[in-house]
Amino acid sequence: MNTHHPIAIVGAGLGGLTLARVLRTKGIEAVVFDLEAGRRARTQGGMLDIHTYNGQVALRSAGLYDGFRALVHTGGEATRVVDKHATLHWEEADDGSGDRPEVDRGQLRDLLLDSLPETTIRWGHKVTAARSLGDGRHEVTFADGTAHTADLLIGADGAWSRIRPLVSDARPAYTGISFIETNLLDAAARHPDSLAVVGDGALFALAEGKGFFAHHQTDGSLHIYTALRVAEDWLDAIDFSDTEAAKAAVLAQFDGWDDSLTALLATSDTALVPRKINNLPIGHRWERVPGTTLLGDAAHVMSPFAGEGANLAMLDGAELGEALAEHEGDTEKALAVYEEALFRRSKEKARESAEGLELCFSQDPIDELISIFSAVPEDTD
Repeated sequence: MNTHHPIAIVGAGLGGLTLARVLRTKGIEAVVFDLEAGRRARTQGGMLDIHTYNGQVALRSAGLYDGFRALVHTGGEATRVVDKHATLHWEEADDGSGDRPEVDRGQLRDLLLDSLPETTIRWGHKVTAARSLGDGRHEVTFADGTAHTADLLIGADGAWSRIRPLVSDARPAYTGISFIETNLLDAAARHPDSLAVVGDGALFALAEGKGFFAHHQTDGSLHIYTALRVAEDWLDAIDFSDTEAAKAAVLAQFDGWDDSLTALLATSDTALVPRKINNLPIGHRWERVPGTTLLGDAAHVMSPFAGEGANLAMLDGAELGEALAEHEGDTEKALAVYEEALFRRSKEKARESAEGLELCFSQDPIDELISIFSAVPEDTD
């Protein structure tokens, strides 16, 4: 049996939830389908810096700015840049005046979830197929055998979106960079030396096309990404179910690096999670397809080296919600307005992301990285 919805959003990430929230503030109801079993089905990743010109704009549109400010991690904007020998080249403390405050991704998602009625989110709905019905409506089929139709179907379902093929044949491609994600728990008590290296906020330790990125989390843990420029199949040759053997295989790439840096991986308290960094082509766009559109990574997945992914997803959701409310009764006009702005900004940020990747994984990125961090920020409307 099919159930029909005027607006269906696939994906309960930050972008999809922002859209649902903005619509609700405008008196427009939507349903959100998500493949996870529930809001606590998995952890939601590390810290996010939320920018004044996109992420914070979206949270104001959603009426959640004050709630966001209450989540800001004091000290989280502190930044350190070191080389492979752990020599400190640049450091900036967080004095509270920065325009990129850090929040925990999971706490930000909870803020959005708590702003919506529980019935808005339909957990445990993994999309297996999506098709056009030929009149602007679309049908989505789920793994449990149910199907739902919608007058407007929005793909907010991430890099490997099942909704994207309705509008585009593009698929993410490997950037040449792979991450291994780990955590050091209760760092003050269990890993004081690592905490001393990372500090209150973020650490960048880069050289020779590899390095370590670390964040001091609000729960006192350290969230670590070990990063390497390697072939696409390099991670596939490592058995990550054998944690110690996997550590050894990865650390073999860091011969000559200071022990205080390699300890960020070697002493991990959690399993190693391999992640290949992918992106869509810079300037990815599609022709207007009636009754459907994309937002967030479904529209413009890019590497994290401009720090824009979550910010863009939330702004996408907010602007789409605003456009649908402004042009209520003319969905196609709303989508055309939304996509014109989406394509323009995502192209710009995807280019910045690609440039950031090349900078970070050059042979000697320290000086250029410092020049970017120490630059006076431009006013961005």
